[in-house]
Amino acid sequence: MTTLDMPRTLKTEALRTASRSRADGDGSVQVQMDLDMRSTRTKVFAVYGKGGIGKSTTSSNLSAAFSKIGKKVLQIGCDPKHDSTFTLTKRLTPTVIDILESVEFHTEELRPEDYVFEGYNGVMCVEAGGPPAGTGCGGYVVGQTVKLLKEHHLLEDTDVVIFDVLGDVVCGGFASPLQHAERALVVASNDFDSIFAMNRIIAAIRAKSKNYDVRLGGVIANRSKDTDEIDRFSAAIGLERVAHFPDLDVIRRSRLKKSTLFEMESSPELEKVKDEYLRLAASLWVGQTQYDAVPMKDRDVFDFLGFE
Repeated sequence: MTTLDMPRTLKTEALRTASRSRADGDGSVQVQMDLDMRSTRTKVFAVYGKGGIGKSTTSSNLSAAFSKIGKKVLQIGCDPKHDSTFTLTKRLTPTVIDILESVEFHTEELRPEDYVFEGYNGVMCVEAGGPPAGTGCGGYVVGQTVKLLKEHHLLEDTDVVIFDVLGDVVCGGFASPLQHAERALVVASNDFDSIFAMNRIIAAIRAKSKNYDVRLGGVIANRSKDTDEIDRFSAAIGLERVAHFPDLDVIRRSRLKKSTLFEMESSPELEKVKDEYLRLAASLWVGQTQYDAVPMKDRDVFDFLGFE
């Protein structure tokens, strides 16, 4: 039954409900967060960026770095292809949606070990998974995943949570990790397409920050020899680069070997990258730096980066 076909009283209530949902962004219907889902001591980060930019590599190595400085870490992959944590676990683990389907969505039948898998250096790994393409809301799956973790008291017993989020999708569903995160990090390379995507992601984070505690935590330059364009654009909108990881073959090979960088054979260039991850983890743990960056209009990004 459509809204137009509803009796007047039901129609009024439906419109009120839709209006309340839109409070979480300009005209969008969002997956709402349970207000009891937050942990009071856990630091929660959401990692966004253009598709293929290396978010999963960055997230997994950052998780490993946090574990190296003594923190208990949980990484949540939020991509239906569920490959966020495979360098930590050495395999594609079952997803939350798969496990829920196996028990016909009776969550009371689940235990943490059914969907949480231990990875490198004790990092706990969860893959939210998602519905088949075009058949459902990925944000709902992320919400159910967080609910399960809270029900089993895993967030309260964790120091750091890292959400690794699908591509540069900024719709209500895949923006839902921003409802749970303290800070959002954007991964970008030193090129136009990546910076253009970063600008749109920043707009999404800014919209969420009106109603949630999430704030922008900086940009991570990845797969880039230079950072001049990232730095120039960041300065223009009120953002800063918080780390730089160059485009090195050892990073590519680590994915092929299903390994974190901390497990690869040592070399001078690799040690520099590992030190940068450790420095970033320590900085994020103790730091409270937040950025109120103001994104550009799409056309202005073209003009700023020198396109005619």
